[in-house]
Amino acid sequence: MANILIVGSSNTDLVVKTPRFPKPGETLTGGDFFLFQGGKGANQAVAAARMGGQVSFLTKLGKDLFGEQTRESLEQEGIFPELILEDKNTSSGVALIMVDQAGENQIVVVPGANGNLLPKDLSKADDVLKKADIVLSQLETPLTTLLSLGKSVEKTGKKLILNPAPAQTLPDSIYQNLFLITPNETEASLLTGISLEIETALSKIGNWFLEKGVQNIIVTLGEKGAYFHSSKVQFLVPTHPVKAVDTTAAGDVFNGTLAVALAEGMNWEKAIQTANKASGIAVTRMGAQPSIPFRKEVF
Repeated sequence: MANILIVGSSNTDLVVKTPRFPKPGETLTGGDFFLFQGGKGANQAVAAARMGGQVSFLTKLGKDLFGEQTRESLEQEGIFPELILEDKNTSSGVALIMVDQAGENQIVVVPGANGNLLPKDLSKADDVLKKADIVLSQLETPLTTLLSLGKSVEKTGKKLILNPAPAQTLPDSIYQNLFLITPNETEASLLTGISLEIETALSKIGNWFLEKGVQNIIVTLGEKGAYFHSSKVQFLVPTHPVKAVDTTAAGDVFNGTLAVALAEGMNWEKAIQTANKASGIAVTRMGAQPSIPFRKEVF
């Protein structure tokens, strides 16, 4: 069984459907309202667990109703609870999400306890790290924690995947410890400064990350699929067209599924095809974690 350690955020998503996004200063009457479990780290943990991974999730919740609901939900998914920490002085993380009729979204995240997942907390995952096949993280927790995680992975020789979302400027030292980075098009352009309008943008982006020390690069391209780049090969893995109703957790489902596929020994093309299929299913359903498919739907 694939052993996956995920370090990252957990939020409660407050979702409202709207015909279109409001302009500045404008008030619109929305449609349906939903409350879902979310957060990039938690979404990826649930995706990996539903794909059959043995998942440990290092995260931090507030001591409040949202935190209690999140802990219960994660445990029901079969995620080991030992690394789900509690901060008694801060609220749980919350994401406010608007989804328009085309399925596109706008999101405001309030980090809450996610902002207090600190480097010292990583020591609680030492034993789990030794057993992990893949370590997966994102950028919704402090950058100092990710830097410390990179050092821990370097010492243990583990494979670290970084989903650099939401995108922010990163120090070069982070890239040197990455087995794989998985930005979407916008994140890749923001991180590298390379315009997507250039015909050879994807190749240039891949080479930029290689020069920084990343071993492998996958740029997710939404309905166009995903682009893989390493020092040996570059190729595009297309995806099948679907009618999207909510793209909120698409990238998270891709990453969680990919982690399990790679840990189980799939080659790059097959692993990406599997991750594309999972995220393609997810966007046809509302919500973050409720949209995540199960292994029997994907593998």
